[in-house]
Amino acid sequence: MHHNEVYPIGRIGKPHGVKGEVNFFFHDDVFDQVDADYLIIETDGILVPFFIEEYRFRSDDLLLLKLDGIDTQEQARELTNCTVYFERAKTPQADTTDSSPQIPTHSLIGFSIIDADTQRPVGTVKGIDDSTINTLFEVETPSGDTALIPANEQLISDINPSQLTIVMQIPQGLLAL
Repeated sequence: MHHNEVYPIGRIGKPHGVKGEVNFFFHDDVFDQVDADYLIIETDGILVPFFIEEYRFRSDDLLLLKLDGIDTQEQARELTNCTVYFERAKTPQADTTDSSPQIPTHSLIGFSIIDADTQRPVGTVKGIDDSTINTLFEVETPSGDTALIPANEQLISDINPSQLTIVMQIPQGLLAL
């Protein structure tokens, strides 16, 4: 498994109890929406799938997670602060033929944004700012700068999951800010 096949959905917190449960802080609950069998955790720079035994929600962004093969507090502690990923291929994708596509925004991390008018690359989505009502793509431009682009469905012309691209109508002057 490679990083371009997955996207980050959260991180592992401290162990909970002595039987291998961990706190899992997530910003995308796609694993619950598609009834996932496993999550991918980056340990020592390697993406490793871990099968889910069970989980229970503690809040809107925290759950207690029990993974197969993690049976002690010591094993759970080794996963503390590890990033958790989800496989792009298992993520429901936006239907851009619909007049109002639903964008699975966090699954778009790593996608390249292409300007619909010029067909030139604008940059790569490095993060999603959904802290306000207007969700923004945090885009790393070819020059290394960061641009904030509205993740507005009306600006998106096409999403191509196989090529990891998003074609967008970029508002004039936005990138000059």
